[in-house]
Amino acid sequence: MSITFWLVAATAAATAQAPDADAIRWRGREASAHVVADGYRLRTPEREVTIPAPRLRSETASPMFDALFALAQAELEQAKVEVIRDGAFAHGAPIPCECFETGEKWPYVWTRDVSYAADLALARLEPERTRAALRFKLGDVRNPKLPAARVVAQDTGSGGSWPVSTDRVVWFLAAESLLGDPAFAEEVWRALTDTLAHDRVYAFDPQVGLYRGETSFLDWREQSYPPWTRDDVRFIAESFALSTNVLHYRALRLAERMARGRGDARATEYARQADALRRAIDARFWREDRGLYMSYIGSAAHPVPFEAYDLLGTALVVTAGIAPPERARRALARYPHAEAGSPVIWPQQPGVAIYHNRAIWPFVSAYALRAARMTGDAGRIEHEIRSLMRGAALAGSHMENYELTTQAVRVEDGALSGPVVNSERQLWSLAGYLDMVIQGVFGLQADGQVVPKLPRALLPLLFGEREAISLRLGRRTVTLLRPRDAEGALLVAGPMQVQGDTLRVQLVGTPAAAAADAPLDAALVAPPAPDAPQVTAAGTQWRIALPAHTRLYVDGRRVAEAGATATEHLLADRGARRCLSLTRVDARGLESLHGPMRCLGPEHVLPGRGDWRWQAPRAGRYRLHLRYANPHGPINTGITAAVKRWRIACADQPVQAGPVVMPHSVRVQDSTAWTFRAAAGADCRFALEDGLNMSDLDHFARYTGGAGGESGPLNAADIQALVIEPIDAAPIDEERE
Repeated sequence: MSITFWLVAATAAATAQAPDADAIRWRGREASAHVVADGYRLRTPEREVTIPAPRLRSETASPMFDALFALAQAELEQAKVEVIRDGAFAHGAPIPCECFETGEKWPYVWTRDVSYAADLALARLEPERTRAALRFKLGDVRNPKLPAARVVAQDTGSGGSWPVSTDRVVWFLAAESLLGDPAFAEEVWRALTDTLAHDRVYAFDPQVGLYRGETSFLDWREQSYPPWTRDDVRFIAESFALSTNVLHYRALRLAERMARGRGDARATEYARQADALRRAIDARFWREDRGLYMSYIGSAAHPVPFEAYDLLGTALVVTAGIAPPERARRALARYPHAEAGSPVIWPQQPGVAIYHNRAIWPFVSAYALRAARMTGDAGRIEHEIRSLMRGAALAGSHMENYELTTQAVRVEDGALSGPVVNSERQLWSLAGYLDMVIQGVFGLQADGQVVPKLPRALLPLLFGEREAISLRLGRRTVTLLRPRDAEGALLVAGPMQVQGDTLRVQLVGTPAAAAADAPLDAALVAPPAPDAPQVTAAGTQWRIALPAHTRLYVDGRRVAEAGATATEHLLADRGARRCLSLTRVDARGLESLHGPMRCLGPEHVLPGRGDWRWQAPRAGRYRLHLRYANPHGPINTGITAAVKRWRIACADQPVQAGPVVMPHSVRVQDSTAWTFRAAAGADCRFALEDGLNMSDLDHFARYTGGAGGESGPLNAADIQALVIEPIDAAPIDEERE
C-alpha cells in the first residue's frame, strides 16, 4: 500500500472514530492527535509534535493510538546511531558503534537497557542493528593471569559492579530470538556458557539455591533498599533478588535448549540447575500473606522476608512460567495500581525522591501487559495499554518515567521532587509501546503466531464503528474483526482466514480470569526502618529491646513482636553466631524494610592479609568473612569490586572453595560471607586466590571514569583480618519473652 493511499484511508477512518479516540484528557491536561498530509500531528499541553508517516502502520479508530505507534517508530529511527559516547568512557570521545543510543540524555549503550528493549521489540524490528548492539556488550578476559573467557559485561554499578550487581544475564533474553544467524548463535553460545560458569562460581549460593545480587533495573539502592545500604552495599551483594534470579533461570533454559541442539552433554546439567532454581524461586520469594512475590530477601546468614515488591520481577516470574498458574494470576491481580498506571515498586519508601519510588516506568508496564496476557487479566491489560498511551500522549515522547499519581514527567515536592532523572525517546520505553501495539493489541508473538487477548472494554477506542482494525508490517498484515457476540470480557482468536499476505482473525468473547483479591493501594508509604536491635547480656541469654510496633527476626525467622508497648525478648546464647534485625509495623499492618542486621555470639578474629591458620574448637559449620577496605571507587559506581576465591584446607577433609566479594567501601567493613565445615580439633589453612571482576574485561579498557579501566585491571582491597564464626544450625525453639 502506498503512503498516499494510506493517508486517504486513515483520514476517512478518522471520521468514524469513537469519542476521545483522537484525544486524551487527564486532570485538566489534554493531548490530541490528527492525521495530516505527511503523517500525524500530536498536540500536547506544552508543544506540537510532527510525526512522519510510519513504515509499520496500525489502522484503528483512534488517531491517537496510531500516532503514538508512529511516534515510537520515529523515535526509534532517532535512536539509530553510528557512534556513542559517555563521559566515563574514552574521556567522552565518540566510540564507533552501529547500534542504538539509550535515550535523548543517554547517548551510550548499557547492557540492561538495550537487552530489555531488544526483547520487547528491537530484535523483531531491527535484528542486525540489535545484534551489533549486543555484540558491543560482550568482553574477553584481558588479564593474562586468568583463563580465557568471553562474557557479557555488567555495567558500572553499586559497589563496583559485578558480582554486587548480577543481572547482566538479561542479555540472553534479548539474544534468544536472534539465533537465526549462525555466526551470532555461535557467539551467543560462547558467551552463554562462559557467563553462566562465572556466575555459578561467584554469584550462586548452594546453601540457599539462588543467585546473589541486586535487583534488575532497580539499581539506585536508596530508592528501594534499606537506607543503611547507602554507605555499605555488602547486604546487596549477599541478598537474593527475584528479577535477577528469573533472568538466570531464563539463561539456563536457553543453555539447555542450545546444548541439546548441539548434542552437548551439558544439557542435562543445565536442565537440572534450571529445575532446581525454578523451585527455589517459587519457594523463597512467595509471600502467602500478601499473595505476592517479594522483590528480594536477606542473605544466607539471615534470609529474612522483606515487605518489598516490584512489578518487573512480578511480570518476569509470571512470563517465565515459574509461578504456578494460580499464584501467577493472584500475584498480578494483587499487585497495586494507581489510576495513572502501575508503580514499579511497592510499597513506596518514606523520604525518598521520585525515581523508582512513586513512579511508573513504561517498559515495566509493557512487561506487566505481557504477564496480564498470560493470566487472562482483562482489566490489567486495559489498564497498562491506557497508561502507556496516556504517558506518551501528554509528554509528546516515550519518556523514561512518570510520577505515579499524576503521570507527569516532573512533580515539585521539595526534596522529594522528581522523577530525579528523565529522558525523552527512551529506548526501552518506545520499545514497550511497539510491543504493546504489535503483541499486546494485535497478538502477534515473536514466534509468528497471532494470539490476540483484547479487553472488550477497548472496543470503543480501537474499533469505534469499524468492523475491523489492521496492523500492516510490510509483507504481512494482521486484521482483527469485530466480535459478533456481546459476551465475555476478553476477546480472543476465533476462526482465522488467510487472504494473500493478510491474516484475518475473527475475535470472539471469552470470560476473563476470575476476580482475585482486591489490589493493594499503590500509593501506600511504608513506615521508616528502625535502628539495629539494642542488646544486653543477661547471663546465658541476651536481652533484646523491642520498641513499640516492631518485629524481631532471628536467623531469618520472625520470633517476636511488640504491640503498642515496648517489650523485651530473651535469646539463648548457644555458643554460636546469631543474626537479628527489626522491622517497624504501622496501623495498617504494613511492614518497613529491615533495620541494620546485628550478629551476636563468638567470633575468631585472625589478623593479617592472607595465609591464615586456625584450629576448629568443635565439629560443625562455620561462616567466614574478611574485614577490609576497598577505596578504589565510589559506593554507587565503578568496576573494581574486589573478587577472590577461598581455598580452605582442613585436616582430613577435601579442600573447600567459595567466593568472597569486597565491594567499594567508605570505611573498614565486612566482606560477603561463606560457609565451610570442619571436624573438632582440625587444623585449617585459609588462602585467597584471585578471582575476576569487570576490570578484567577488554570491554572496559575504554573506561576512564575511574580505576580499573584504561589503566588496566584492578582487583584488590586492603584486607585487615579474617573472621570465623560458628553457626548454630539448631532450630529456634528456646527463646522466651
